[in-house]
Amino acid sequence: MTDQPLPTSGINPPTDPTPRFGEQGGVLTYGSYLRIPQLLDQQHPASDPEAHDELLFITIHQVYELWFKLLLHELDDARDQMLTGDAYVPRVRLSRCAAILRVLVGQVDVIDTMTPQDFLQFRNRLAPASGFQSVQFREVEFISGLKDPGYVNRFRGLTPEEKDRLVRRVDEPSLWDGFLATLEQAGFSVKTADERLDAYRAIARDRARFGALWDLAEALVEHDQLLSLWRARHVLMAERQIGTKPGTGGSAGGAYLRSRVELRCYPELWELRSML
Repeated sequence: MTDQPLPTSGINPPTDPTPRFGEQGGVLTYGSYLRIPQLLDQQHPASDPEAHDELLFITIHQVYELWFKLLLHELDDARDQMLTGDAYVPRVRLSRCAAILRVLVGQVDVIDTMTPQDFLQFRNRLAPASGFQSVQFREVEFISGLKDPGYVNRFRGLTPEEKDRLVRRVDEPSLWDGFLATLEQAGFSVKTADERLDAYRAIARDRARFGALWDLAEALVEHDQLLSLWRARHVLMAERQIGTKPGTGGSAGGAYLRSRVELRCYPELWELRSML
């Protein structure tokens, strides 16, 4: 009996186990998907003649803004999931945020390769622009619990869209509100400071039962700690570059930055350490 060809009607042809995605007629490429030409066209030094280190300065700060965008994406979801009572997914999101914040701290090493003399070649061109004006970083602080409604009024140069974003951040729940919602849905009373401290102590003393809540609280503390470490590293970088000079935006420079190092997003979780 000779082999007969199998009928092809109604049978899908076998798929290539190693498809060559870029060669199958599609128009999407690495560059077009990531918009690389547009991305690389966003660095425009203001100095003339161009100071060598101005490209470094611009690139570092643009990369910060990309990381801030991703942080907000992750923190928003962590907050939203906590508001539903979920203790697992928010911890995963905060773990990713912790990894990003460590990158932000380490990234300061790159800008520290610039000497004060190199910075002075273009620093005067920056005024009155300042890192103080980073809307996304303020959003990170606001959703983390460090809300400052007065900042919206003090910040000159906000576009209407940026102002709306900051006002919304002031009005909407923070990560702390999400954490308290998770505790409440787990059966704890959180209306007063004393009730909350009782809840924290109960969770800390019975991690076999409340391990997920303890891990979530620790993830918030780590987030708080890394924000503080980034601010501290930023202070040292600024003082290394400009000493005690005022900032380009008119702030007190290093003195202003140093005043924010001790800020805590979740002071009650830090206070718990003294009570264990």
